[in-house]
Amino acid sequence: MTSWPSGDEGGLSEQRASELLRTHGPNELPQARRRSVWRIAAEVVREPMLQLLIAAGLIYLVLGDVAEALALLAFVLLSLSISLVQETRTERVMAALRDLSSPRALVIRDGRRRRVAGREVVPGDLIVLAEGDRIPADAVLRAAHALQTDESLLTGESVPVRKQAAPGGPVADQPPGGDDLPWVFSGALVVRGQGLAEVRHTGAATQIGRIGQALSQIDATPSALQRQTRQWVRAFAVVGVALSVAVALLYAQVRGDVLGGVLAGITLAMSMLPQEFPLILTVFMAMGAWRIASQRVLVRRASAIETLGTATVLCTDKTGTLTQNRMTVAALQAGDASWTTDAAGSAPLPEAFHAVLEYAILASERDPFDPMEQAFWDLARSHLTEQDREHLHPDWTLAHAYALSPDLLAMSHVWQSPAQRSPVVAAKGSPEAVADLCHLPPERVDEIRRQTEALAAQGLRVLGVARGGLDGHQPGADWPAIQHDLDFEFLGLVGLMDPLRPAVAEAVQLCRQAGIRVAMITGDYPATALAIAAQAGIDTQGGALRGEEIAALSEAALGERVRQTQVFARVTPEQKWRIVRALQAHGEVVAMTGDGVNDAPSLKAADIGVAMGARGTDVAREAASLVLLDDDFGAIPQAVRLGRRIDDNLRKGMAFVLAVHVPIAGLSLLPLLFGLPLLFMPVHIAFLELIIDPVCSVVFEAEPEEADVMRRPPRRPGTPLLGRDLLLGSLVQGLLVMGLIGGFYVWLLSAGTADAAARTAAFVALVGSNVALIVSNRSLDNRLLASLRRPNRALWVMLGVTTALLTLVLAWPVLRALFQFQPLTGGQAAQAGAVALGALALLEALKWVRARAGTAAPA
Repeated sequence: MTSWPSGDEGGLSEQRASELLRTHGPNELPQARRRSVWRIAAEVVREPMLQLLIAAGLIYLVLGDVAEALALLAFVLLSLSISLVQETRTERVMAALRDLSSPRALVIRDGRRRRVAGREVVPGDLIVLAEGDRIPADAVLRAAHALQTDESLLTGESVPVRKQAAPGGPVADQPPGGDDLPWVFSGALVVRGQGLAEVRHTGAATQIGRIGQALSQIDATPSALQRQTRQWVRAFAVVGVALSVAVALLYAQVRGDVLGGVLAGITLAMSMLPQEFPLILTVFMAMGAWRIASQRVLVRRASAIETLGTATVLCTDKTGTLTQNRMTVAALQAGDASWTTDAAGSAPLPEAFHAVLEYAILASERDPFDPMEQAFWDLARSHLTEQDREHLHPDWTLAHAYALSPDLLAMSHVWQSPAQRSPVVAAKGSPEAVADLCHLPPERVDEIRRQTEALAAQGLRVLGVARGGLDGHQPGADWPAIQHDLDFEFLGLVGLMDPLRPAVAEAVQLCRQAGIRVAMITGDYPATALAIAAQAGIDTQGGALRGEEIAALSEAALGERVRQTQVFARVTPEQKWRIVRALQAHGEVVAMTGDGVNDAPSLKAADIGVAMGARGTDVAREAASLVLLDDDFGAIPQAVRLGRRIDDNLRKGMAFVLAVHVPIAGLSLLPLLFGLPLLFMPVHIAFLELIIDPVCSVVFEAEPEEADVMRRPPRRPGTPLLGRDLLLGSLVQGLLVMGLIGGFYVWLLSAGTADAAARTAAFVALVGSNVALIVSNRSLDNRLLASLRRPNRALWVMLGVTTALLTLVLAWPVLRALFQFQPLTGGQAAQAGAVALGALALLEALKWVRARAGTAAPA
């Protein structure tokens, strides 16, 4: 057994660490290169819309219309520039999120422990390892206590391997695999114990670097929204291509102009292609993740943003999530005698309770990480005299340890005293487990249960403490296989208090107000769990479902119980997983919080796994979809709020894109069918797309949340991207605008207006109607004035830019000729404005009708 260091002596200085970082480079594996501007440009040029513009420009060159060709080329360059700005912005956001999600390491520098990003670890660093940590670099152990690691990532062998500290002096490099080696390896997972290791190799020089494992590769499986979006784009593309070919052939046959027919076909294809759908998803997911990160919540999987709006149940741990994870000893019980910190003040601890505290400390780590074990030491420092502290036995040596297990929720330490031949054993754990170790008679067990329930009813976490011996044990002989083989004496109970976080009650109320059930799943005693749940505002009417009851229930019976229960106590990690599955089987969308290695299965099984960032283990973070960087439960409802806002705005943007393409496509096709002068040419479609792209991706993304975003039930899971009501509403919106603009255009022509003037007035009216579509789709309810008052700086900037561009096209003769426009008279301009206002009135009336029919809310 290697002794554990009592302090944090040694370690590099910050200055030396900085020098080594410059020399060896960051501790990270070779990654796929970030997309350069040229690579993004190449991807953008492959977009069908740009290719159609280029094809139209080439045809105009063949026809000898250089000005039109150059204009289309200018639109290509402008569209390319806008796409580059949006894509590079997204890249910067994603790079910042990758930095946030970088693995962490606890290092000793300048004699102090500090948390650094894994990429900042350098050779020579001393790293502190604890259960659940992902090892950041190849290192040699200098101290270890019951340390085991999972090296399956490197060896393929899933069985954990034991580790032992190296003796002083140089240690030769060794490959992973096998027990009792002094090496720990980058990428391996600490599954038990703790250690202190000196880093030898980082980055590409590690074992995992040498074999080229890509640990940070993000799963590229498309999300549900991406799949639905691709299906929509594919459907539109098929229909658009078929109609475009038909139009080109019809135009060539009727008007005898082949190249003109090709241009007409290209125009129709451009008008029908909803290229904005993928753009919306890309921008919304990247910016949504960034907005959620502003609440100190890291999104590790984009699908979590999609799921947040549908979450119906939030399963939360107690310790450190609802509570502050700052344990203090509030009460001690020894036989019939009891002691509380409130009553004692700063007075010394009475002698009757010394043994309980002494053996609680002996059953803990010398240098504890566990908040409960730290609380024992805090009590000893504050309520024991200097003379009494000598009974904490700093000279004793830890000879053996029995770990906590799912079968027995107790742990024991075997100590060897320099003055005694026989070892001394200290045990602590759940009161029933410790009572079981002591083989107590039933009446004594019942008494301990009553005392435990009395303490737990006060919201205290209760542990039992016992002492034992190993008389006659010979040095070097094998230790008993299990704790039950030892003889123990029950000493008493310790009641620990972990105060509720200040923001928890409000956060729980927000969740319940939003139609999200909040359930607490804890390993604590039922009375403690119910007391804390009541303080937090969680419904306790159904009582607490205990772990042993869960173990006896079938899956069907458990499914019925979880629908009526909000507090689960004495629950093992495997039972957490069963609870999550039972809730999902009844159609619930489950968000689950956790922080430990054993929470990983339930975090991964949940629809939204939420890991603790500050105290959570690396494996929990990797299994989770969201990471609370500050361990703040109050951030969860804020993430749900943002998730619902993103979901709402995504649907608004999609509805706008669908609605705005209906009049553009219809007005491109109808003049051909009825023998009218063409209303649109490629240059007009390019201008309209120039407006639509930033509107759908930037303006709607920046739209504030709806007033009722946290006062309505979650969206039904499995709802399509464009539900029937939303799809029908968008199509009707588009048809209304198309009918208005088409009627206005025909009326102008029938009144003897010149073709160019009619085209100009109809185009201005269409741009105004598109603005009406934006304004109408900003809000899901019928309050137009309230919608106009909602702040959205991006909207007003976009409207200003659109107005300026349209004014430039109408006022500059060169552009006016390029668009085949004609200056409008005052009456024609007023007529176009009246049509746009009429479109807004009709759209608002339609929204009112839909609201009365109960279809205004998102499906």
